[in-house]
Amino acid sequence: MRHLAAYLLLKTGGNDAPTAADVTTALAAAGIETDSAALAAFLAEVEGKDIAELIESASDRVFVGGGGGGAAGPAVAAGGDAAAPVEAEKPKEEEVDALDGGMDMFGGSGGGGDY
Repeated sequence: MRHLAAYLLLKTGGNDAPTAADVTTALAAAGIETDSAALAAFLAEVEGKDIAELIESASDRVFVGGGGGGAAGPAVAAGGDAAAPVEAEKPKEEEVDALDGGMDMFGGSGGGGDY
């Protein structure tokens, strides 16, 4: 992953064809060691290919699911039918008028003040 990140930074910076030496130098500047065998394999894989097309072709493997995951819903956790929609109860929220006898935004008791 570090080789890919350095390679993309170099491409974005204007280097159309980053070499192993370029990637190694960029990583060394950040204090990161380079695995020369993995770097050589990576560069062989991307050689002669358009990086935008590579990103697009791999986006289904990188950006799976469209979300950050999270816990399973109650139906799944209880062993129920996963396809059944589950409606969560939403607590009722009361609308409060901030100027209607309550505290004002400065902590007073409403009713004006000398401001």
